[in-house]
Amino acid sequence: MSKRGYAASKKLLTGLIGAPIAHSASPAMHERAAEALGLRGHYQLIEVAGADAAGLRLMLEGVRRLGFAGVNVTYPYKEAVVPLLDALAPGAAAMGAVNTVVVRDGRLTGHNTDTTGFARAVAPLLAPSGNAVAVIGTGGVGKAIAFALASLEVADLRIFDSEPARAEKLAALLAKHGGARVAKSVEDALDGATGLVNGTPVGMLPNRGMPVPAALLHEKLWVADAVYSPLITPLLAAAQERGAKIMTGRELAIYQAADAFELFTGLAPSTEVMGEAFDEVMAARSSAYHAA
Repeated sequence: MSKRGYAASKKLLTGLIGAPIAHSASPAMHERAAEALGLRGHYQLIEVAGADAAGLRLMLEGVRRLGFAGVNVTYPYKEAVVPLLDALAPGAAAMGAVNTVVVRDGRLTGHNTDTTGFARAVAPLLAPSGNAVAVIGTGGVGKAIAFALASLEVADLRIFDSEPARAEKLAALLAKHGGARVAKSVEDALDGATGLVNGTPVGMLPNRGMPVPAALLHEKLWVADAVYSPLITPLLAAAQERGAKIMTGRELAIYQAADAFELFTGLAPSTEVMGEAFDEVMAARSSAYHAA
């Protein structure tokens, strides 16, 4: 919809499909961005655990019919929604994962702003050349991260998943986009690496695990985590202790949300406003956690 159309209606209905999502900062970011643009936005959390294809189809049909401009999709449905949509943007089609569904003229089109968002976030960490980056996890967000790194021409991309078949499938998808090597183990993935990205949910509260052993972290490695609840995951805390440069999930969360908002509305939101909203959510959560 055009800027003129949204300015006239002053209403914007968007949301998020996934589980668990009660911790999501997306409602605050999207609603604050809408307010800054003079819109009355509502971002609805649609939390349904264990949905099968029929259940997802029903949710998407509701999105199609109930006036949504679109919805975001998160764990565990980023891949499951793909065959249920009317069309896919080229990037989403290439990786087979969607985190943003736009509604236009009754049609649902899938996009992936995890890819564009992570590319914006990670670019400052990359050297002009000689980057060797390990990606742990090849699910929906792991796929997006790998494609983002490929788009930034990372020459040596290593991917690892506890389910080797998933990693092999992603490597096949990346073959036309610069390629990636399937690592036999976490140790193999990190051997000689300059960067590490956690694309798994390991470390997301209430989980306090780590996707890689702390002994593999060192000061010459930068470490990024897609998880933002908590902001400093056990992985990032261990990396900091060993002198590594870190990137929290904050930038990915903000940039993917901004790119999704623009797809929903045709309007470029303020990433500063979205960042302030994100920070307020995280500060309130930290206060509640320490008060408990």
